[in-house]
Amino acid sequence: MLRLSTKGRYGTRAMLDLAINYGKGPILLKDIAKRQEISIGYLEQIIPGLKAAGLVNSLRGAKGGYTLADKPKNIKLKEIIHALEGPTSLVEDSNNNDYSEKIDLCVIRELWDGLSKIIDDYLGKISLSNLVEKYNNKQKSQPLMYNI
Repeated sequence: MLRLSTKGRYGTRAMLDLAINYGKGPILLKDIAKRQEISIGYLEQIIPGLKAAGLVNSLRGAKGGYTLADKPKNIKLKEIIHALEGPTSLVEDSNNNDYSEKIDLCVIRELWDGLSKIIDDYLGKISLSNLVEKYNNKQKSQPLMYNI
């Protein structure tokens, strides 16, 4: 089964939260954690990878927190996944010469590499602003709840 780790999934949710709140100033991790129902401890493990990749900025002090390093339309899902999960590859990279010597392994390797490229290309087409738009559309379609 192909599966994205919680690091990649939660990191994407944190980045979406920052994108939804883009332009509102720095966002505290505790606020992201609450809205996204992710432990603050786990977010503290995810954020350094996003920061190292240049996707988020941090500001210290009383008015500190985190912001996107660029506009949501300029940040692609591919960048987020690569920052947290590494390159999109369905099989481990191997410099093993067995692949070049065994034609059947070489053919299968080309299949997996091709599929990895399709996934990578797909993720490269989706920006955070695309996700914000989907989020906003879903919010509009939710029925209003009245509590008495």
